[in-house]
Amino acid sequence: MIELGQSAELERVYPREQAADFADLAGLDAVPDSVPEPLIGGLFSYLLGVKLPGFGTNYLKQEMRFLGAAAFDTPLIARVTVTRLRPEKHLVDLETVCETRDGTRVCEGRALVYVEDVGA
Repeated sequence: MIELGQSAELERVYPREQAADFADLAGLDAVPDSVPEPLIGGLFSYLLGVKLPGFGTNYLKQEMRFLGAAAFDTPLIARVTVTRLRPEKHLVDLETVCETRDGTRVCEGRALVYVEDVGA
């Protein structure tokens, strides 16, 4: 059962050595100086699809505001928190936040997902 205020998080470190791999896969001409924004967005996708709400979640909308660069080799903590439940429409609104261990916010935003069994 999904509940208002429920949250899930994960911690991830992106090693600088992987920057060249990302550049190659993305077709970039240069290696990025900081963690690429799509990798941070991927943390939210993982949380929504695997942790909260989890399997069967359909991603409808994502808004992300990047507040600063995320350094390689620095632990990043991504968190999703349920802010609104609309069981009659099978919708769940979530706050999305990514920050460093010291609480420096790198990214913040919102996600809207469709979940067949939202509960009441």
